[in-house]
Amino acid sequence: MFQKILIANRGEIAVRIIRACRELGITSVAVYSTADKDALHTQLADEAICIGKAAPADSYLNMERILSAAIASKAEAIHPGFGFLSENAKFAQMCEQCHIAFIGPSAEVIRRMGNKQEARNTMINAKVPVVPGTKEAVYTADYGLKLAEQIGFPVMIKAASGGGGKGMRISHSREDFTENFEVAQTESVNGFADDTMYIEKYIEDPRHIEFQILADKYGNVISLGERDCSIQRRHQKMVEESPSAALDDKLRAQMGEVAVRAAKAANYESAGTIEFLLDKNKKFYFMEMNTRIQVEHPVTEMVTGLDLIKEQIFIAAGEKLQWKQKDIHITGHAIECRLNAENPAKNFMPCPGKIDYLHLPGGNGVRIDSAIYTGYTIPPNYDSMIAKIIVHGKDRQTAIDKMRSALGEVNIDGITTNLDYQYDIITHPVFQSGNITTSFIENYFE
Repeated sequence: MFQKILIANRGEIAVRIIRACRELGITSVAVYSTADKDALHTQLADEAICIGKAAPADSYLNMERILSAAIASKAEAIHPGFGFLSENAKFAQMCEQCHIAFIGPSAEVIRRMGNKQEARNTMINAKVPVVPGTKEAVYTADYGLKLAEQIGFPVMIKAASGGGGKGMRISHSREDFTENFEVAQTESVNGFADDTMYIEKYIEDPRHIEFQILADKYGNVISLGERDCSIQRRHQKMVEESPSAALDDKLRAQMGEVAVRAAKAANYESAGTIEFLLDKNKKFYFMEMNTRIQVEHPVTEMVTGLDLIKEQIFIAAGEKLQWKQKDIHITGHAIECRLNAENPAKNFMPCPGKIDYLHLPGGNGVRIDSAIYTGYTIPPNYDSMIAKIIVHGKDRQTAIDKMRSALGEVNIDGITTNLDYQYDIITHPVFQSGNITTSFIENYFE
């Protein structure tokens, strides 16, 4: 087992990893930018090293500085969290070259699954159902249009290296195709330095269902059930829950088996997520694989009782999975709401600033993952998510009632957040019915 782990991240996920290390008796090393000198993760870690200025390129995305900090502190492993360098194959490879364990899959798996077209081809070969689409890379709008007409409109234009909703556009006809293709490609070049695109059939009004898997270095893979992440705004998840109201036991088992097969086909190790689209006819299609811990991993932890961060650490240290598929039981229902420092009334503009007063909810079945405190100043340089509120109840309605109560208890002064917006989602009759799709926000809130 590792004696010392460096956490190459910030905010609530850094705090989450530090706490897991502390419980395992592992020394934790935080890295921080000048903007984060007063951040909670720097105070909770056993050691903290400043790695640069506020801009992510100078700090949390600076591979050389992070590796220098790991070597200087004699850390044996690096946990990348989510975002930043968590799905950067070059960084994982650099860790390997420095003989520092990367707590995640291999660089080759990250590279292959990070390229949407390669991931898709891997799944086709493993007989995992995929959305009909192009088999090769597309670089020009003219060629893309020919392929789109073969697939049939509407189509989704996607960046091969995309993520977080960037580089994605829906085209409904040949008339709007070229404009949408060029906008998506520009976003891809600006966001990922890659002009490679691909095109697939657009599934209208699907549900976004993802399966959490765990895989060790010895070929053992298990599924920890699904999360329903259909409540999204512009491809950004807002509310996640488990189990999904859309799946019966038979479909759940079938999708879980396919998720395990997908992970095996990818030669995956660590915690990972297989994302599916589920259409109105209950047909499901592979969308992508996330080769990292997810923001919404606490939802799975609440219904399974497993600690996914600890499991990642055990796997990276070369231990065999201690669980078999028969050991995994989903108990009750969990929901997570993301608390963001942003203003929904102003097109969700980020709202950094000082928190003058903070009270977060508690009680039986209520979990808060955050890194904020009264007096803390949220810097403007990073993602606007400041906390996650997770609840667990014996069934979906109990969990909804508990989340409504928890959100009602939150008191945060000094900054604007999406708290009321989340409350409106949770109390909306369509959400309460469980009959939700990825167009829920578009249909009822925009």
